[in-house]
Amino acid sequence: METIINNPQQIAACGLYCGACKKFLNGKCPGCEKNEKASWCKIRKCCQGKGFHTCAECEKEVKDCKIHNNFVGKIFAFLFKSDRAACIHYIREQGEAAFAEKMTTEKQMTIKRK
Repeated sequence: METIINNPQQIAACGLYCGACKKFLNGKCPGCEKNEKASWCKIRKCCQGKGFHTCAECEKEVKDCKIHNNFVGKIFAFLFKSDRAACIHYIREQGEAAFAEKMTTEKQMTIKRK
């Protein structure tokens, strides 16, 4: 397994940090941005269509976005105890580099739900 490194390019469109994902670290997934098999992900598709790296660049409030809060996203949030909206807010306030640093330091792919 690879070591978790601080790389803002490994932030997924939805706010998860692929750089701390076990599948990514084991070489079984290229990460959100380079994963052409992830065409099912509406969040990724939306960000790519707008030329965004993440939802943090969008003017919409993430909690009001039907694409970000879709059914699949809610399942992932439940399974991973993830607060992806908190991730997007953190990226907006602190920047991608700070978010990647936080996730690398904490060895997490997401900010956990409280």
